[in-house]
Amino acid sequence: MGSPVVGSAASAAAGALPTVAIVGRPNVGKSTLMNRILGRREAIVAEQPGITRDRKEMPAHWQGREFTVVDTGGWLPPGAGDNASMDAKVSAQSEKSMARADVVVMVVDSQAGVTGDDEGVAGRLRGREGPVLVAVNKVDDEAHESLIWEFVKLGLGDPFPVSALHGRGVGDLLDAVTASFPEELAEEPRADAGLGADGAMVSGAGADPGSPMVSVAIVGRPNAGKSTLFNRLIGDDRSVVHDQPGTTRDAIDTVVETELGPIRFVDTAGMRRRARIDQAAEYYSLLRALAAVDRSDIALLVVDATVGVTHQDQRLAERVDAAGCPIVVLLNKWDLLDTQAREAIALDIDRRLHFLGEAAVLRVSALSGKGVNRLLPELRGVIAEYRRRIPTQAVNRVLRDAQAAHPAPDGVRVLYATQGATDPPTFTLFANRTLPRTYLRYLERRLRESFDLGSVPIKLRVRRRSGD
Repeated sequence: MGSPVVGSAASAAAGALPTVAIVGRPNVGKSTLMNRILGRREAIVAEQPGITRDRKEMPAHWQGREFTVVDTGGWLPPGAGDNASMDAKVSAQSEKSMARADVVVMVVDSQAGVTGDDEGVAGRLRGREGPVLVAVNKVDDEAHESLIWEFVKLGLGDPFPVSALHGRGVGDLLDAVTASFPEELAEEPRADAGLGADGAMVSGAGADPGSPMVSVAIVGRPNAGKSTLFNRLIGDDRSVVHDQPGTTRDAIDTVVETELGPIRFVDTAGMRRRARIDQAAEYYSLLRALAAVDRSDIALLVVDATVGVTHQDQRLAERVDAAGCPIVVLLNKWDLLDTQAREAIALDIDRRLHFLGEAAVLRVSALSGKGVNRLLPELRGVIAEYRRRIPTQAVNRVLRDAQAAHPAPDGVRVLYATQGATDPPTFTLFANRTLPRTYLRYLERRLRESFDLGSVPIKLRVRRRSGD
């Protein structure tokens, strides 16, 4: 799928690093193995099958070799699962990873033996040009190591006994993985590589804290079209798109090179009210989505225009606004609305999202791409406001005029102020007494209007200081 907004969809995070795809049928421990390699819980893990649906890519390293590890959804043959349409999309994502990866690790379950689905996965891997390693999971001790030899008949070479949960044998597997990297992609050893103090793999994940890269989280209720928009923006079908609510379980991110520089787009799971979350996996999806918002610079709130602005959209917008994250509202599926419905949702925006102030509202169709080309220019303005730094003299002049026009009650005064930080603009106010909340909101409004800060949240920190 082409993108009308951006040019290259190459991931700056991955660069030219070797790619290691972890594949297999559902519920064999692929996500557990990924977490073990990374040394932290990145992929959601639960006992029921089918938790992982999208490809999740993370940078990692082992013994000085850096690479990108890719967790995939469980592969199933056509018509084998309970939801044929969804399973086909998840399996297609897995097959895409099998084809693109430099090294593939096929995970199987020692306790279950060789299944028909295992043979189906192996059949797709035997025709690959690149190396394939078989990891026989749930081999927790030496007594069970003999179980691995049944998997030789998959025709993919000698299997590796591992316990992804406990870490047993994972080091030997990674030694073989890194030894299989294409020579042109091999990296020089890093001084800080190896095992952590607790035996977990040490990961190289995470961007340079000093990087100016902007992170944009795509949030919204289930089935609002977030993954469709995400795929449209990055120009690649990374996220599984389906009409079943709750398809995305985890936060998936891709760095895209744009005319504004690299931007990290993060697709998050649909957020429901906690009272309606009845599965552990959904609960952890909610936590990951909220954490992605907290780490992001800007949030795109995707609203299903055919449904309107719901109470849950309102609560979600409040949560994002409280995190100090600028919001751009995207009314998705706009092309499906008639004139009357469009007028109704405009009233919904004014009534339910009035607290967002001057937040931009874009009318788009993520599926067709209509209107999506307006997003990048809008992000340009929001980024500029988010990083705006205002001279101290100008800040104090505005506050002085505001207090002269409308003095605070009981002799409360702001003596002086300064902007202490950006991302978002943060001002420290030195006052002779505690400022009432209503007066703080008044000062915030004056600062926003005077410096044309638009929809960017403003943080005001008050310090008491004796005055004359």
